[in-house]
Amino acid sequence: MPTLDSEATRDALKRLSAANRDFAAAYPGDPVARQPVHTVYGGAQLFAHDTAARLGAAALRALDEWAPDFLTFARAVGLPGADRLPHVPVELQRLAGRLADDDEAVRRAEPQVHLAHVVYARVREKLAREPIEDFRIDYEDGYGNRSDAEEDGHALAGAEAVARGMAEGTLPPFVGIRVKPFTDELHARGIRTLERFLSTLLPLTAGTLPPNFVVTLPKVTIPEQVGTLVGLFERLEGMHGLADGALRCEIMVETPQSVIGPDGTVPLRRLVAAARGRCRGAHLGVYDYTASCNVIALHQNPAHPACAFARQVMQVALAGTGVTISDGAVTRMPVPPHRPGAAGALTPAQIEANRAAVHGAWREHYDEVRRALREAYYQGWDLHPAQLPTRHAAVISFFLEGRDEASRRLATFVERAAQATLVGNVFDDAATGQGLLNFFLRGIACGALTEGEALATGLTLDELRGRSFVRILRARRGAD
Repeated sequence: MPTLDSEATRDALKRLSAANRDFAAAYPGDPVARQPVHTVYGGAQLFAHDTAARLGAAALRALDEWAPDFLTFARAVGLPGADRLPHVPVELQRLAGRLADDDEAVRRAEPQVHLAHVVYARVREKLAREPIEDFRIDYEDGYGNRSDAEEDGHALAGAEAVARGMAEGTLPPFVGIRVKPFTDELHARGIRTLERFLSTLLPLTAGTLPPNFVVTLPKVTIPEQVGTLVGLFERLEGMHGLADGALRCEIMVETPQSVIGPDGTVPLRRLVAAARGRCRGAHLGVYDYTASCNVIALHQNPAHPACAFARQVMQVALAGTGVTISDGAVTRMPVPPHRPGAAGALTPAQIEANRAAVHGAWREHYDEVRRALREAYYQGWDLHPAQLPTRHAAVISFFLEGRDEASRRLATFVERAAQATLVGNVFDDAATGQGLLNFFLRGIACGALTEGEALATGLTLDELRGRSFVRILRARRGAD
């Protein structure tokens, strides 16, 4: 019977191999490094070395004022089963006593009570330990247009504050600056701020950048804007003795032209490619984007269908590239409308209006974060310290609610050494393994889950910290 010999297929297989290598280079997979759950933006004129701690303290004060116990907070944000939780103070005391005596018994008998208690406790711990994961010192929309002398001064002051934060260990795990866009009108100011910031920072830190430092470029519309920023990075690295590739960027998707280009194609990959491997993430700018789509202010929010379309395009275009994606901000702030004045204390009606305003904004923010998590957008923006409790509550509850099912699936899958498995009515194959592992890695990184909870999967600490499902399977198969 005739067969294809190696000579007949050699050229075709050589072309195929080259094409496969090109594809693998273009899609290296999701990054294994930690991704922050949010980015908090604040005007550069307000930034200080201890801003993260101050905002965390303000968030705890908001929690103490508007939800001083776990039952109130659960009802405010709408945790599962919150409508069945008791309202009477004596019941709170009784539940607190039972939880202290036998936490596991409460978890089995009244899971909604246990969830509310754990979420509240972990939110408070997070706000005290690491309230902000990523902070962006903003010289753009959150800063405004100021004189060159004033922005120069704030570029120097921001750099000095970052240097002090590095020395005192008060910076969040991720930090960066947002400069003005590289449009014809504003690029000179954006470049000047970037240069002055780095030229002030690096001599103060012996030429060291903060961990996970990034420069955010807003309102990107064409690859040349990103390419120009990268060219500046290369010059600045040479000037200051930084390693090649030390400076990295994020791009902001804030116009329809960033989603669908003039030729009808999706330009996001070209925008990322212009960064030549330096682009860490792409962030959706909800309000500029919806305004560009002629959505009126009343309806400009992350839930608008225009934003849903943009998010899906970003997700598909950048999947597997190693570039992370981030949702935008909710602008309804959890701020009470009434404050005591010269006339004296607030009326009962004003007190109730304040409570309703804060709880309503909390619920909207919590719901939006949970929606984003369901859509696999694991990062978003926050703008106010009183949003921090609901950001962390949404993230923590998301991972706690999915923990047991993910644990069962991953444990069964690992035990069977990556053979396709059926757990309950859910089919898992080898492609699912890293996703299940990533669930626990994300949950641990943000404080939603403990390493001990992840060990219920049957993984060891070394396997967990190795962050690679493929390596886990290879090692276990080798041991067999």
